[in-house]
Amino acid sequence: MVGRKDRKRYSREFKMEAVKMCNESGKPVTEVARELDISVHQLYKWRDQVAKDTAKVFPGTGKIANKDELDCLRRENVQLRKERDMLKKTVIYFAKETQQASDL
Repeated sequence: MVGRKDRKRYSREFKMEAVKMCNESGKPVTEVARELDISVHQLYKWRDQVAKDTAKVFPGTGKIANKDELDCLRRENVQLRKERDMLKKTVIYFAKETQQASDL
């Protein structure tokens, strides 16, 4: 038996995307649920919740979403720093080249 701590948790985005697939793909709910490896009953429940009130559906605690967002921002920060450093090196290279050309 699966305990409360052992249950899978899905992000709001995952749930919304699953419902969107269900509504827009034209596939039966059972097929979408199978593709996403979730319970058919769970997908029906999510679909009903979205139909009832899209704005307030799946509020969650925000901990998982905040952690995911923070991780994403950290990865983006690393990438931006690499790009900045590359641009600095490029500017230095071309500045030296321009200086050498003007010295001739």
